[in-house]
Formats: sequence, C-alpha cells, structure tokens
Amino acid sequence: MDADAKKIALRMIPYGLYVLTAEGRDGKVAAATVNWVTQTAFQPPLVVVGVKADSSAHAIIKETKTFALNVLGKDQKGQAFTFFKPLEREGNTIGGEPFRKGTLGAPILERAPAFIECQLVETVEKGDHSVFIAEVKDAGVAAQPAGRPD
Repeated sequence: MDADAKKIALRMIPYGLYVLTAEGRDGKVAAATVNWVTQTAFQPPLVVVGVKADSSAHAIIKETKTFALNVLGKDQKGQAFTFFKPLEREGNTIGGEPFRKGTLGAPILERAPAFIECQLVETVEKGDHSVFIAEVKDAGVAAQPAGRPD
C-alpha cells in the first residue's frame, strides 16, 4: 500500500470539529478537540466518537459514562486549537473558556454554537483510539454556526 496515498485519501473524508468534554467524579475536567464523530441512529439517537485511548478524556468517560460534544463553527478554529493540548480546570473555565454543567454533569462550553450531551452505551477498544457509542440525552443550539470548520 502506498502510505502517502492512504494518508491523503483518509484526510479527504469530511469531518467537523468538536470539543469533547467530560468531568470525573473527583471534579477533574478533561477537554479535547475531536473530529471522528458521526450520528449512527435516529431511534434511539446514537453518536459515535473516536477518543485517544491514553487520554484523560478517555479515562473519565470510562469512569462516568458521560460526555458532551461541543459543536464548533467555521469561525472557531482558534477554540479548537486551544483544546489540542491538556488543560486544567480553573473555576468554571477550561483553558479560559467558560462552561456550565449539562443535565448529565458534563461541561458545556458557553461559546459553542451547539452541544450534544451523551450517555455511553458501548465501547470498542481497538488501535490507539477507542470508539465510544453513546445515546444523546440532551442537546442545545445557542447560535447557528457560520459554516463548518473542516
């Protein structure tokens, strides 16, 4: 297989940009920019997300079985870059971004145009990322995003 061709072809698959957030039972918050996300069912509403297996977000999701996907708009690439590295919670902010707790307790970023709060139903652990299959338990739209960031 041509490694360069494989890399280029895989990068041509369209993705959005999301900030995945989760809070542990100890109050520790994890946030990470993710883009391997898709809806997989209407009834019940299910999504899947790929999360790096050695990340703090992965550990917290396995512990609490809850997380949020904060949907970003085209004008929020800077916010996406903020969450490429591990960040600490500072009061009610993560990396300077204010958040509130969702109905399941996951952090919801105040500046995200939309969010989806999820309850984990199944995990597939293969490779360097795990696939979390989750039911959408809450969602909200604060503003229509100005296009997709991908």
